[in-house]
Amino acid sequence: MRGHLLLRAGGLSLLVRRRALFVAVALTTLIAGLSVLSLGLGTYTLTPDQVVRALLGHAEGLDRTVVLQWRLPRTQAAVLIGAVLGVAGALFQTVTRNPLASPDVLGLGNGAFTGMLIAVVLGAGSWAATTLGAVLGGTVAALSIWVLASRDGVTGLRLIIVGIGVSALLSSVNTWLLLQVELETAMFASAWGAGTLNGVGATAVRGAALCAIPLLALLAFLTPRLRQLDLGDDAATALGTRPDAVRRTVLIVGVALVSIGTAIAGPVAFIALAAPQIARRLARTPYLSLALSALVGAVLLLASDLIAQHVLPVTLPVGVVTVSVGGLYLITMIVQEIRR
Repeated sequence: MRGHLLLRAGGLSLLVRRRALFVAVALTTLIAGLSVLSLGLGTYTLTPDQVVRALLGHAEGLDRTVVLQWRLPRTQAAVLIGAVLGVAGALFQTVTRNPLASPDVLGLGNGAFTGMLIAVVLGAGSWAATTLGAVLGGTVAALSIWVLASRDGVTGLRLIIVGIGVSALLSSVNTWLLLQVELETAMFASAWGAGTLNGVGATAVRGAALCAIPLLALLAFLTPRLRQLDLGDDAATALGTRPDAVRRTVLIVGVALVSIGTAIAGPVAFIALAAPQIARRLARTPYLSLALSALVGAVLLLASDLIAQHVLPVTLPVGVVTVSVGGLYLITMIVQEIRR
């Protein structure tokens, strides 16, 4: 087919769009460049050559310690969280067929934050316990939104409106929970609630990766079903797909991905909203690509963290930057929806 490439590996073959492949390569290169920049900037500045040598194991002393132990977990977290949020946003927007549907707009980030705060109030201090609390909180929030929006059938606009209401309610609950803990814990949780990569350790990143990889592998098998949903429920059913079952599975995976990211960095806003739409515009695809959404999400969060750490006169949580940029994007999307 014109504009496509057929990739072969052994007995497997894959038909890909030329432009999408070019965009994927460009985004991957950009992620690598931003990662090297992130690992080199700071009070102890390193050149790109020094960073690469440290990553390859050819550096000794302070260079190796700064890159591998101090800065690498934060960079890895930015790439991983940006990717999972980008994928989650693409899943929600595909299922609802609405570009405004994303986990943060629907309130799932606040739900995961609520679950984490409840775990902290109950005395949980380990990453596994707070992650479990975040997953449960995000799941309960998703179920509540689905039940409240399911009267006479779920529509994208109704889901968004209900999600905004639930998000506002959860925000109030989170404020009340912060008042129930000690001042030091409340200050940490408040910073975490804004979305921050400060203090992210290698253990948390490894744990999140181990949780996210099986979910992403499952999505590889569900992607053909998602493409069939783009044709409409009648066409998908005729092709042997059960639309409701696919939607439920996809939403469960999306909630889990959001919860994993929230457990590490807090509710980082607008990455999930913007990444899928930016990816589609770059690649000019008629659908939301999960792989490209993941790459764009990683680029956005990496770039936002660099701005938050090194560009602004005061170091801020990365969520402050994503909210500022994402707010402008959301206004643009709302204006476009109104015009339609």
